[in-house]
Formats: sequence, C-alpha cells, structure tokens
Amino acid sequence: GLLKGLWVTFRHLFRKPVTYQYPKEIKPLPPRAHNGRHLLNRHPNGLEKCIGCELCAWACPADAIYVEGEDNDADQPVSAGERYARVYQINYLRCIMCGLCVEACPTRALTLTNNFELAWESREDAILVKEQLLQPPLPLGTAPGTKQGK
Repeated sequence: GLLKGLWVTFRHLFRKPVTYQYPKEIKPLPPRAHNGRHLLNRHPNGLEKCIGCELCAWACPADAIYVEGEDNDADQPVSAGERYARVYQINYLRCIMCGLCVEACPTRALTLTNNFELAWESREDAILVKEQLLQPPLPLGTAPGTKQGK
C-alpha cells in the first residue's frame, strides 16, 4: 500500500504544472467563452438595442438586475423600439453569471463578454449602471489597480 501511494506522488512529479502566474501571465480564453461582465449593445446607427422590456430582470434568479423602462421620445429616440431603459443596473455582488438574462433578451441587447476581471473597492462600485454597461470592458490585464492598469 505504501509503495502504491508513493508511486502516485512520483508519477505527478514529472507532469507539466497546470497552474500559471495569473496577473503576470494571462492565458487567452477560447473565443466563444462568455463568462464575464455584461455588455449592453447598440445598433450600428448608435441607438440602444435595449427596449426596456424588463425580461432580463424577470429572468434573473438572483434578482441582480434592475430595469426601469420609459416611453421613447419620437423626436429624439434613445432606442429603436417604443420604449427604452431609463435606468439599467446590474449588481455584481448578486450576479451568479448564469446567462439567463442574455437568453431572455428579445433584441440581443444584453450579452456576456469574456472579461472576467471583476474587482471593486466598495460595494457601491459593484453596481454597474447603464452608461458603464454600454462601454466595452477594458482588455484583460489593464483593469485599474493592477500593475498593468496603473
């Protein structure tokens, strides 16, 4: 029994390590990996895709999304639909990254990116509002507070 246990240890001594030094070396994710921060998309003409239907908030099992829809102004529309999201917030302290909100969106306004660097200095910073979600996240390794992001 003892030799059998030592054999397992001896066999693992010569294997290539699977860990890497994370902030110093960032391995590229697969192109279809979507397990990071959310992104609100726009149409090519600049109008928001979000129509304020609140289906993403209803689909969220963790109650992490808050949406207030409002009627669109005919003279200066914000979105292509009759309504738009006046208030859009995602609380990342509650979000479980399940992707049900993305599945529920009828206009594909909400997508998940592959940027997984989600760290904040305070609890209030973890609640991203619509203006922040409309901006694409910073590339991996350039987040503020890291050596690369200073």
